[in-house]
Amino acid sequence: DEAVRGTCEDASVCKRRFAVSVGYWKDPYIQYFVRQAKERKAPEINRGYYARVHGVSYLIKAFLKKTECNCQIVNLGAGMDTLFWRLKDENLLPRKYFEVDFPMIVARKIHNIKSKPPLSKPIMESHSGDSLLIDSHSLDSSRYSIVGADLRFSSDLEEKLKKHNLDVHLPTLLVAECVLVYMTPQQSANLLKWAASTFPVAMFINYEQVNMRDRFGQIMIENLQRRQCNLAGVEVCRSLDSQRERLLVSGWETARAIDMMKVYSFLPQADVRRIEALEFLDEKELFEQLMQHYCICWASKDSSNL
Repeated sequence: DEAVRGTCEDASVCKRRFAVSVGYWKDPYIQYFVRQAKERKAPEINRGYYARVHGVSYLIKAFLKKTECNCQIVNLGAGMDTLFWRLKDENLLPRKYFEVDFPMIVARKIHNIKSKPPLSKPIMESHSGDSLLIDSHSLDSSRYSIVGADLRFSSDLEEKLKKHNLDVHLPTLLVAECVLVYMTPQQSANLLKWAASTFPVAMFINYEQVNMRDRFGQIMIENLQRRQCNLAGVEVCRSLDSQRERLLVSGWETARAIDMMKVYSFLPQADVRRIEALEFLDEKELFEQLMQHYCICWASKDSSNL
């Protein structure tokens, strides 16, 4: 699991570098979780991250508006994500926001939160009721919880979330960004089935690789393998159809999937022009190929016709 845990660091460093330093988007909190990166990333990777952050954020905010924030969010494999703080700043916090990751990553995040007032203060401000619970592998306040758990074992996951007051009757949004691909197809199917059978009203957002059977996809896999990072679930990432199918087979009522080039074309054009002016992109074709090998999928089940 070590190489998989390492991807958390990679993603956070990239976000810090693009978000704060280059100006792709604003995130005042990422600086408290990761050091500033020394090396530059290629512009096509920066633009890819920009599309990912905005695409996922668009769906999350749509869910929050539709439920009028009377819901809960479960961020699976959250790493050093800062969404809780950003939603609080925008007055868009759900009733409860949960994060789940490997205990080792959770311990590091909790340490950062405890030692940095700009992170701990918003948690205290949104907390009501009894004393806030915090130990080395979990944090529980009335609005925000971090749980150390292995997503490959959904019964253990459910037990820990319920201990932190997960309410299965509340509309629930589950988010997984580059998480399922590191599990075997059977393990990710178990997680998707658990989510679909546990919450009567729910949405699942999955961001990960797609079209992985062509030559470009093979090179991506080989590059990761060189870093001892095995994509155990890559079989399910062969097409947009296979991505949709896995959600429907797992008990979700509706499922959609679009590649990131399509997402990029949907983003507000004025903002796209702004970020395209930040860095010169020489290899337009490479950017398009890269974007066609990632996708956002979302599924829902809706017993109350939300």
